[in-house]
Amino acid sequence: MGIIGKNSKLLILHGWTYSSDDSDPLEKWQPLIELLESQGIKCELPRIPGITKDINKSWTLDEYAKWLKKMLGKNNKIVLVGHSNGGRIAFRFAQKYSGKVTKLILIDSAGIYHNELPLRFKRFLFRNIAKIGRRFTESEVLRKLIYKVAREGDYSNATPSQQQTMLNLINSDLTEVLRKVKTPTLIIWGEKDKVTPLSDGQLIHSLIKNSKFSIIRSARHSPQFTHPKEVAKLIYEYL
Repeated sequence: MGIIGKNSKLLILHGWTYSSDDSDPLEKWQPLIELLESQGIKCELPRIPGITKDINKSWTLDEYAKWLKKMLGKNNKIVLVGHSNGGRIAFRFAQKYSGKVTKLILIDSAGIYHNELPLRFKRFLFRNIAKIGRRFTESEVLRKLIYKVAREGDYSNATPSQQQTMLNLINSDLTEVLRKVKTPTLIIWGEKDKVTPLSDGQLIHSLIKNSKFSIIRSARHSPQFTHPKEVAKLIYEYL
């Protein structure tokens, strides 16, 4: 295992995550965090505005980068980990504030723009759901049906500000941002991911020149939850 400086920390940016019960959705990260900390790697898993922390307005990707810069303060020895939407925030931050990130780790990251029919329908839905009309949207059954067709359960659980934030982010084509990332990067991907497919990971790998690509066999969109030992091993060996 490599060595992280004594003033360094590994900061994890989670993805869109909601819980249908009273449990804390961030608890799912604990097995991975415990494995990493058993190897002497200090971890921090902050609540992200608009996802696991309330907001009263919608945010853009650059606002998330500014939020993270403010939270880090003068600490410039950060190792940044991002999963799914957290990956999108992470690589934008690494590109914009490269001096603050020593290494970048992306796990099934969002950020590749798709324009296939299901994605076009999803964007149309997110933009126009408020215009469909109260009579229609007051039906819980119909709302759930629409979100099921769009394959976006997170959106149905979100507040209006969170919904607009999600729309702001999924509308972004970040290909050029990825080309400009210079930070050494480890890309970890679930082989059977249907949310951000394996081809997205391969494309991100080709766009970030100083990157390493590792596939978790049989894993889906969240290998850090289903295969924590494999993910932890890849991380601490990379560090």
